[in-house]
Amino acid sequence: MKKNSRNPLKSPIGVALIAAASFGVIAVAQTALQQGNVSENLSSKAKALVDQDSERLQEIFKDIHQNPELGFMEVRTAGIVAKELETLGFEVKTGIGKTGVVGILKNGDGPTVMYRADMDANAVEENTGVPYASEVRVKREDGIEVPVAHMCGHDAHVTWMLGIAKAMVALKDDWSGTFIAVAQPAEEPITGAQAMLDDGLYTKHGVPVPDYLLGLHTAPGPVGMVIGAGGTRMAGTDQIDVTFYGKGGHGSRPHETKDPVIMAAAAITQYQMIVSRVVDPQETAVLTVGSVQAGTDNNVIPESALLKLNLRFFSLDVRAQMIEAIKSINNGIANTYKVPEDAMPTMVMKGFSPPLVNDPDLVEKLNRSLIPLVGEKNLVPNFPAVTGSEDFHVLAGENKNVKIAYLLVGIADPVEARKAIQDGRGFPFAAHSPDYKVDLSSIPVGTMVGLTMVLEVMANAPTE
Repeated sequence: MKKNSRNPLKSPIGVALIAAASFGVIAVAQTALQQGNVSENLSSKAKALVDQDSERLQEIFKDIHQNPELGFMEVRTAGIVAKELETLGFEVKTGIGKTGVVGILKNGDGPTVMYRADMDANAVEENTGVPYASEVRVKREDGIEVPVAHMCGHDAHVTWMLGIAKAMVALKDDWSGTFIAVAQPAEEPITGAQAMLDDGLYTKHGVPVPDYLLGLHTAPGPVGMVIGAGGTRMAGTDQIDVTFYGKGGHGSRPHETKDPVIMAAAAITQYQMIVSRVVDPQETAVLTVGSVQAGTDNNVIPESALLKLNLRFFSLDVRAQMIEAIKSINNGIANTYKVPEDAMPTMVMKGFSPPLVNDPDLVEKLNRSLIPLVGEKNLVPNFPAVTGSEDFHVLAGENKNVKIAYLLVGIADPVEARKAIQDGRGFPFAAHSPDYKVDLSSIPVGTMVGLTMVLEVMANAPTE
């Protein structure tokens, strides 16, 4: 977030964050003005249901938080979702894209609304100090043991969805259409949504194509804050593995080898020139080398070196430009060291998502229903696009008429959030950091925000 040059607390976003931090946990606003399709009576009924369910949902959240699972390993979490949805009477489909779960609730004629929650955690060691903190460690497919923790809030996402699902069943007299709950695997590697599509989400598994695709993500702002903005919200991304191949040998005789470590090091440096010297300065482009893996011993030149790259972009033309430049750099370096043709560098494209673009009209419509819930000062409609990425919208597949809305909900303790703002830090912690902490009070809050979004497009027209 770019700071206001005069005072970061005087920016519209800063003012909204302070308002939300002061406001704390949301309550239905006491106003007769109805700005959306969710009537005051329906909103009150919904909030009463969520409040009654709050303790149960917080226990579900703590359980999922304490038992995190990496992408495509979410067997336990998927089991919790499937059991909850089956108990509620949903038609449940499991094992989509390996661990994905879909629940379908048909309730007469009306729109088809898909609400998605991602299930996977991060390979990060938790340092929040909460009594239900994760101590999980697992071995990945590459054989490396890593800590696992929910440091991006996907545990809250799943919990919110389960709360929404239960409330939708209880409110069946107040809405019509088809509600679809999706628990998606592997958002972090940006492969889970595509895996569900590739596994026949809408064909083999017969899931109805949605008219609306809705979702929420935690944000390190104060509980009570909602960010709802239309247009481009998040950058597109690629996950790419580049491997340089050489000829191994003794560290004392490098002239007899073709050192892949040197090749990889040269590539790391040259990749940064793609952003600074190839891409138009007015375009956004990020190229990060997140991992370098080569060799095991001090005095041995290895046979290969692996680089794990991550790209961010808002333009698919910029994406193509970066990928072509990476290939050119890789081959140029290999040619310099006279690597034979059959040992040229390889690129494995592991995960891709285009930029996330919210439907402006839909977001405006949702905001009208959220304002009476959270208060106008706590709803941020003009937050700048970020270079973080998502594969939420990939679930729409080739269906171009799906209206998409992805909003953010504050989950930080309001006191901690306010202090961070006053200190000029903006937020008390960052996603994927060891201290990312979802305040328990945000569990009913996020549930109510998501439920209001769903009801806004599915509720029966309010009567006078």
